[in-house]
Amino acid sequence: MPKSQTIVTTDTPSKGTHHGESNTLSILVNNSPGVLMRICQVFSRRAYNIDSLVVSEGRSGAFSRMTIDISGNPQGFDQIIKQVNKLIDVIHCHEHTAENSVVREMLLVKIIADKEERSAALQVIEHFAGKTIDMSPTSMIAMFTGTTSKLDAVVLMLGQFEVIETVRTGKVVMARGNQET
Repeated sequence: MPKSQTIVTTDTPSKGTHHGESNTLSILVNNSPGVLMRICQVFSRRAYNIDSLVVSEGRSGAFSRMTIDISGNPQGFDQIIKQVNKLIDVIHCHEHTAENSVVREMLLVKIIADKEERSAALQVIEHFAGKTIDMSPTSMIAMFTGTTSKLDAVVLMLGQFEVIETVRTGKVVMARGNQET
């Protein structure tokens, strides 16, 4: 696997458009070719959709951490976890909920903002604790981090401006306290 890989969605909010509830999994795997494909096949065979996927190398280059948000039939979810845990190269697979973990996403938004609109755009960015990371005389790029619902609200509020592009990472998750992620 590459050093760090993030699959993103562009120009669409992440509101659930798929059937079933959303579940977030953290999977520790050996850092070797084909692991992601084998895991995705487990979800596909059971008619689960991958809503967000983030893969990056762990502290040791020998392992990678996958955070996968999936939606589908809730009755088959426990079986999915068992099947993923049985795969070669999977060290462990855990489900995470809002109660037992910290979950965040990142959003980059590029908007048209001339002199007249700039202060209003900056107020929205400040309100959502965003950061302006690029600015030209006619446009700006802002970065936001937070929960899915916060980023959905940012997209909605910035919709009053001419949005050129949005890029959104998938969820990243870490277990609270001494629990293993």
